Amino acid sequence: MAMRTRLEAVLNVGLRIPSIMLLEVLYRWDVSSFFQKIQRSSLNNNPLFQYKYLALYLHYVGYILSLVLLTLPRQHLVRLYLYVLTALLLFAGHQLSRDYVRSELDSGYEGPLYLDPLSMNRFTTALIGQLVVCTLCSCVMQTKQIWLFSAHLLPLVARLCLVPLETIVFINRFAMIFTGLEVLYFLASNLLVPYNLAKTAYRELAQVVEVYGLLALGMSLWNQLVLPVLFMCFWLVLFALQIYTYFSTRDQPPSRERLLFLFLTSIAECCCTPYSLLGLVFTVSFVALGVLTLCKFYLQGYRAFMNDNAMHRGMTEGITLLILSVQTGLIELQVIHRAFLLSIILFIVVASILQSMLEIADPIVLALGASRDKSLWKHFRAVSLCLFLLVFPAYMSYMICQFFHMDFWLLIIISSSILTSLQVLGTLLIYVLFMVEELRKAPVENMDEVIYYVNGTYRLLEFLVALCVVAYGVSETLFGEWTVMGSTIILVHAYYNVWLRAQLGWQSFLLRRDAVHKIQSMPTASALQLQQHNDICSICYQDMKSAVITPCGHFFHAGCLKKWLYVQETCPLCHGQLKSQSQSANTSAPLATDAPPANQNAQETEQEELLGEAAVEEGFQTENNSSDFEAQSSLQSSDEPELEGQLLKFQEYSEECDLLVDKEHNVGQTEDLDGERAPHSSSSVPPS
Repeated sequence: MAMRTRLEAVLNVGLRIPSIMLLEVLYRWDVSSFFQKIQRSSLNNNPLFQYKYLALYLHYVGYILSLVLLTLPRQHLVRLYLYVLTALLLFAGHQLSRDYVRSELDSGYEGPLYLDPLSMNRFTTALIGQLVVCTLCSCVMQTKQIWLFSAHLLPLVARLCLVPLETIVFINRFAMIFTGLEVLYFLASNLLVPYNLAKTAYRELAQVVEVYGLLALGMSLWNQLVLPVLFMCFWLVLFALQIYTYFSTRDQPPSRERLLFLFLTSIAECCCTPYSLLGLVFTVSFVALGVLTLCKFYLQGYRAFMNDNAMHRGMTEGITLLILSVQTGLIELQVIHRAFLLSIILFIVVASILQSMLEIADPIVLALGASRDKSLWKHFRAVSLCLFLLVFPAYMSYMICQFFHMDFWLLIIISSSILTSLQVLGTLLIYVLFMVEELRKAPVENMDEVIYYVNGTYRLLEFLVALCVVAYGVSETLFGEWTVMGSTIILVHAYYNVWLRAQLGWQSFLLRRDAVHKIQSMPTASALQLQQHNDICSICYQDMKSAVITPCGHFFHAGCLKKWLYVQETCPLCHGQLKSQSQSANTSAPLATDAPPANQNAQETEQEELLGEAAVEEGFQTENNSSDFEAQSSLQSSDEPELEGQLLKFQEYSEECDLLVDKEHNVGQTEDLDGERAPHSSSSVPPS
């Protein structure tokens, strides 16, 4: 069943290629120049070439027939090809019969066949050929009436009956006329089949459009015709014919220097029409998909096919080729100019493929460096691919600079390859840092800072490359030739590659600076506090020899919490807002002086959280006392009498917290003497 499905898929594509080839030939055929050549030749007096408009009508009829063949359902298309194959077999039978009659006329022998060995050999060969033709015709048409296809056997039967040779010639003509009449009868009996088929297709299309819309109709035709694979196969056939034509007309093989030129000129010859250009676009897309798939397979093996990324399917490269070809008017150029322009366009496409390969390899390489996987083969594959992506873009840039003069457009083209090499260099440096940390078997201090500086360095280099491209383009525009297209490209390049890069870099710097300020504003846990906490960091799951304490009472590594703050400004455990001292002072001052009586419960909740922190450690007792004094002074300085009740409650909470701290301290000393340690929760906040 699977084999039949694959065979049907192959037939669905292969049987439609001739229709696109016919469209290609009709597009290349210039009717006006064709009739000009006819007028200069001896065929000018032929009545078939007197009517130019008739040929134009036939030209458009050919377009319509090609489109009909392209959109026919597979079963009708197979039946049509079987009819065409039968007609070709009948023509082959007629040719065999005519050749046999001519050979008999040339020999002039009219006696019995068994007396002349040469005549017997000719008769046997012709008979076997005619029997094969009749059998094939009956098999193709799926009928047992083999006599319908045996008219060409009449000259052989006449020769076997010793009929004169002049009569055999008339019998051969009669056999040909009889076969032609059979074909005409078959066509007349099926004359309404195209009309009925067109009527049925129109009803189905109208029903689909009415129910689902034009978009659904287009998607259905796209899937049924398998247009990407169809156009790719069509272009590959066209390219193979072009290569075969070149080598068949050359006696000597081309030199090594001319192979690249031969390759580019062959591609240029195969993209001179919209149909062949679409074929080249889909071919490039499938080639890019194959390269990216091999890249993922090389890095991860069969695991790469489990999580397929929709962005790495080669369509980006194909669309890039199509846009550049349309913008530059590729199909309207001569072959030589088209070949040179294709070299630049293909360079851009290859640079895009390399960038996609880097997007695939970058997370895999960094994850491999950060993991504890000691497989040398995995590391070798990752490093070798990165080295390839580092060297090959630079080599491509060097080679294209050897063929073309440096200008603004060429600088924009090679800048993408330079940026790819810089990104690979940054990835390799971070990978080396991870491997050094792994070999030391101990975390490197300030590793996050080092990685940030490495990333910042090559991001800065990328920014400088983009800035140099814009500066070169502006100078060429001011002091050279000014064009609207060039100015537009400069503005777009300046916005996306300079302004947006600068904005992202500055935002990253501000975010990092705020995270550092927040970490510095948090208290550092003492050895006694870490011993009482007796837990791991909730971010990295490693033991804590040093830690910072958040306002909500949670312990984390300073570096881990700093990385977390790059992402969001909340506690990883309770998701409370983490603010620096300046931010908390700015937000707490208005609440302490201008809070109305309705917010009394909220203030009491905040005071309970502050007092809960004081109950955890004795080191915070003085800080809580100072905060109590500040709260009392702020309450006393206010003129509102409603805040006096809040002051009394605040004092009562302070006294209760003092009692809780003393009680917990005494219990802790007693447990230390007994050699027992009570477990603490990760929050380290006792109930108040």
